[in-house]
Amino acid sequence: MVKINGEERDLAGVTLADYLAGGGYDARRVAVERNEEIVPKSRYAQTVLADGDCIEIVNFVGGG
Repeated sequence: MVKINGEERDLAGVTLADYLAGGGYDARRVAVERNEEIVPKSRYAQTVLADGDCIEIVNFVGGG
């Protein structure tokens, strides 16, 4: 199980890029922390989620 923004999900083995795309996130407008370390956007496709991971996703919203 992987904890994403405080919610347990069965996502072990899924790449971060696939999770973001499937969840409707725009990867250009989010920041992702995995186990208290920022994941560079260039590594989203290579980052495979594993049991016990704790993921925090922050979505940036523009406005004026």
